[in-house]
Amino acid sequence: MIAIYPGSFDPITLGHLDIIERGDRLFEKVIVAVLCNPSKSPIFSLEKRVAQIRRCTQHLPNVEVASFTGLTTDYARQRNAGVLLRGLRVLSDFEKELQMAHTNKTLWDNIETVFLATSNEYSFLSSSVVKEIAKFGGSVDHLVPDNVAEDLYQWYKVHPPQVSPPTIMPTPQPFIEG
Repeated sequence: MIAIYPGSFDPITLGHLDIIERGDRLFEKVIVAVLCNPSKSPIFSLEKRVAQIRRCTQHLPNVEVASFTGLTTDYARQRNAGVLLRGLRVLSDFEKELQMAHTNKTLWDNIETVFLATSNEYSFLSSSVVKEIAKFGGSVDHLVPDNVAEDLYQWYKVHPPQVSPPTIMPTPQPFIEG
């Protein structure tokens, strides 16, 4: 069976890679489908994200990386995929993903959603967290594949955050009667 693992992957994290590797063991083929989402403003282009993921999944022969626009169910139907693969970190992910799974089922009755619980070491991890750390000069080497860490460091070197200098408040003077 073919599974689609859709997402914006801006950037791909080790948590995403963990889901891809585990999905690779469960399905005959996993298509990592990088979504072009007009409601998001990614730091990396669609082409760059596809290239990043291809590089860090090249050791997985049953994984294909592609991009798409539109509805995930339409893309799954085009690719003859019967499963949408999704990772769950926390309870709030489950609520959102369950709603999406039910919605997808109304769009195409032949699609199933398979949820994989994120491995413990990645349960806190999101692309947003990674970008926030990298933006302010923190190390993300332990959170993303090496090639992605380099791309992040380079991106924030060229696009440093606009940080206002801290406001220094005057020290309050003690009240002295007299």
